[in-house]
Amino acid sequence: MVGVTPVRAAGGVVWRPGGDAAEVCLIHRARYDDWTLPKGKLEPGEHPLAAAVREVGEETDLRGIPQVRLKTVSYTMRDGLPKTVEYWSMRGFSDAGTAVAGEVDSVCWLPTTAAARRLTYDHDVRVLAEFATLPPVTAVLTVVRHAQAGKRGTWSGPDEARPLDASGVAQARAVAPLQALTAPRRLLSASPRRCIQTLDPLAALMDLPIEIDSSFDEPVPGQDPDENALAAAARLAELAAGGVPVAVCSQGKVLPDALARLAGAEDPEPYTTPKGGAWLLAFNGDRLVAADPLWKAEPRER
Repeated sequence: MVGVTPVRAAGGVVWRPGGDAAEVCLIHRARYDDWTLPKGKLEPGEHPLAAAVREVGEETDLRGIPQVRLKTVSYTMRDGLPKTVEYWSMRGFSDAGTAVAGEVDSVCWLPTTAAARRLTYDHDVRVLAEFATLPPVTAVLTVVRHAQAGKRGTWSGPDEARPLDASGVAQARAVAPLQALTAPRRLLSASPRRCIQTLDPLAALMDLPIEIDSSFDEPVPGQDPDENALAAAARLAELAAGGVPVAVCSQGKVLPDALARLAGAEDPEPYTTPKGGAWLLAFNGDRLVAADPLWKAEPRER
């Protein structure tokens, strides 16, 4: 429909280990007599990933831990309105119980091939097909660049002690609930005060201490930036290989090159991260499977 704003929704391909292959969760809606992937409309001002996790919980009684961003699909609803749905793969925790959303009357787990046959809609089948091509995800990390901390030239103290400004505090508070969706068990920060403060809201949400890790510091004068990026990338891979979800705060001169190295990319430009911006990283062992922007804070002056 020309001039009509599409209805925005989000959902997940929720999986669990199942014998020789993963099983995925489907829902049945009595109103439409269909089998589909769990999804639902965004609330006003809600981030799509937060909506996806919330809707999965409401419709399946599952805690879904987001891993990889999948296809965004567009289609026309039964009432003629256009709709777009953003999807993430999610590891499902706890057993699906009685669906709590009123329109869902049944939940089932099926291997991906059987699930594709059960699904009612072709757009759901396409999303599931993309999920089926992914290697198993064994760990998820979130990586955030420190939030806004004013201008270096206006701070009279040591640069390491430069704190977040009011905008930076707001950025840190905005990204923390999204990082919390991955249920991190460790919080690691580069040494500067502004990096530690960027993780403060997440530390409060998760009731976790912030560990200082200089692997994520910007290079100091005389240090080879390439070696610095290599060390940061190696540290992220090491953390991922541990299989424990971790949230990391680093700096702008570290992240693009480190993420490009993990991705096997020659150009670091696509990984340039604004202050307060964050990434969702999915790994198979120590190998990066996907790197997706989690939060794009407004770019500000350096």
